[in-house]
Amino acid sequence: MGEALRQAQKAYLAGEVPVGAVIVREGRVIARAFNQVEILKDATAHAEMLAITQAEQVVGDWRLNGCTLYVTKEPCPMCAGAIVHVRLDRVVFGASDAKGGAAGGALNLLQFPGLNHQADTTAGVRMEECRSMIVSFFAEQRALRKAGQGGPPLASTDGDE
Repeated sequence: MGEALRQAQKAYLAGEVPVGAVIVREGRVIARAFNQVEILKDATAHAEMLAITQAEQVVGDWRLNGCTLYVTKEPCPMCAGAIVHVRLDRVVFGASDAKGGAAGGALNLLQFPGLNHQADTTAGVRMEECRSMIVSFFAEQRALRKAGQGGPPLASTDGDE
């Protein structure tokens, strides 16, 4: 989770919602990414999605059996769908997202019985560090908007992506 937090810090410094992700296979980091929605002008450029693409390239297959995703914020429905599709074994996340999380927050796609795969989940790892970075980011963005200094559009006031 430490490397995921370092990736989240990169996102923060780039003006992106500070979410970082890493994928580990056989004890080795094979992919790392941070949110790049604003940088790439791509709504799908969440840290998890970018890390999944990298990991697929490293593994040489779209199936990521035997891999664990570490991410600083609970995956959204889009990312959870991709996690199930690529068959990640496990997801470890820091901050929960009661409004938009799809790993037990608002819903649980990672363990939905009708899908072809379920991923084990571990929630709350280094939760306060993960959560405080998101809360700080949105507080700073609101302050910039109030001061008329712009910034990316805010989707939420509570840290959702």
